[in-house]
Amino acid sequence: MTAFNDLAQQQDEPGIRKSRDYFHSLIKAEIDKGIPSSRIVLGGFSQGGSISIFAGVTSPFPLAGIFGLSSYLLLGNILPSLLTPEVRAANSSTPIFMGHGDVDPLVKLEWGQETAKVLKGLGWKVDFNVYRNLAHSADPQEMDDLEKWLRDRLPAQG
Repeated sequence: MTAFNDLAQQQDEPGIRKSRDYFHSLIKAEIDKGIPSSRIVLGGFSQGGSISIFAGVTSPFPLAGIFGLSSYLLLGNILPSLLTPEVRAANSSTPIFMGHGDVDPLVKLEWGQETAKVLKGLGWKVDFNVYRNLAHSADPQEMDDLEKWLRDRLPAQG
């Protein structure tokens, strides 16, 4: 089994940075259309969640939240060097929701737990949830928990 600390050596840093920049361009495009960045949440499942976490915590725009389901931290070995004062000012208080199955054979529970630990150590508030007997999939309780978390981040307007 690959250890969490070994993951970064197997990652495509140029590709991850390119994807992050693309996510940031999508956020900017929404802001330019009049959507406040405080109403934007990044999130996804597996690799989608992993790039959402990475793009979210390195975003120069304040976000309503970030979530990753069955996800782990990309480029964790260099993340602190990417957290410029501008980025920290924008997103250091952005809440993060993580959900993970306890029997996930693809993205190990340990990787999700270590991701939460690293992010908390860097100052983020991470709501980490473990779902019993869940493999690399979604669970109705996980979806309910995420829905509540999203409603708290994005209350109805008007």
